[in-house]
Amino acid sequence: MTSSPVATDIQTDPNIEVESTPSEVEDYESTPSSYEIVTYPADFTLEVLYHQWKKGDIEVPDFQRRFVWRPAQASKLIESFLSGLPVPAIFLYQHRETKKYLVIDGQQRLMSVFGYMEGRFNPSSNASNDTDFKLVGLSPDSPYNQKTFSTLPEEDQRTLNNSVLRAFIVQQLNPKNDTSIYHIFERLNTGGTFLSNQEIRNCIFRGNFVDFVLELNKFDYWRSIMGRQLEDDRGRDVELIVRFFAMRNRENYKKPMKDYLSGYMRAMRRIGENEQDDLRDLFERTCRLVVSNLGEKPFHFRSGLNAAAFDSVMANIANFIDEVPVDIGERYRRLTEDVEFQSLIREATTDENTVRKRFLLVAEALFNG
Repeated sequence: MTSSPVATDIQTDPNIEVESTPSEVEDYESTPSSYEIVTYPADFTLEVLYHQWKKGDIEVPDFQRRFVWRPAQASKLIESFLSGLPVPAIFLYQHRETKKYLVIDGQQRLMSVFGYMEGRFNPSSNASNDTDFKLVGLSPDSPYNQKTFSTLPEEDQRTLNNSVLRAFIVQQLNPKNDTSIYHIFERLNTGGTFLSNQEIRNCIFRGNFVDFVLELNKFDYWRSIMGRQLEDDRGRDVELIVRFFAMRNRENYKKPMKDYLSGYMRAMRRIGENEQDDLRDLFERTCRLVVSNLGEKPFHFRSGLNAAAFDSVMANIANFIDEVPVDIGERYRRLTEDVEFQSLIREATTDENTVRKRFLLVAEALFNG
């Protein structure tokens, strides 16, 4: 059995260093291509929304910052419904296949309502002491102050149940692949913090593949390549794993990279166990080979990890995993000094032509001659 790497220079800061090349930043912040989308309003009572959520017909994205409101914020929202004050609308995306709704914007409002109806401040929490949601932070003279849902008078319970929350339903008509959901979520989510691209993908493409890459992200040799023991708190290391798998088969690659990776995750979201086993084996073999021959943090050149060097080298090694020459370490050293390679990993790095040239150059340098 091969021993785990001893990363002498790995630090405990969870944020990995990624080289900020202009083309990668531009791609990261790119705007969507054209879509045919329809948006229409719908008025739901809170009772209807609550029962839809309980049945699983409304899906609230599951990510680290899921519920961040304080009790006083949630209490004032409930008071607004009870008092007939206006409440901002929410946005729901309706999946083409399942017809279920994904909450794009409004999760704090919905979870506050659902929690109050259940008597728990955070209905997604498993904490045993989260069982008593009283309205707090209100005027001492408010008839609702310190009231739980169960202690409200019956007429006030009916008022809350029958209160209407306007929702804007978003559906994608063309193309027929639901890819617009990424950009809609990116633009409309206002949960208090801006999510990274990978955090958004983990929300909207959740499934077997998300769990799979989160598991791979803990692999010790992978952490040596990243140069950090702890996982990145914005998912940049997970995004690189997705990029590694997606760029192994780049024949259909089209920029922007962010959309290509989103499409790949959507296609892989229901990956089976056998395919997981095959990909896990390939990923771990590639990581071991890279660390053993290229060293720790092999793609850190200037201010951090260079994503373009990473994808072209890692993907090529994976594709030629059984044909790796014994002197690949020396070949890689010479490659990093090549002027053309330096250009291809820093200029227009996500353009189709640059990607093609970069991958061909790496394949030639590492596996031919």
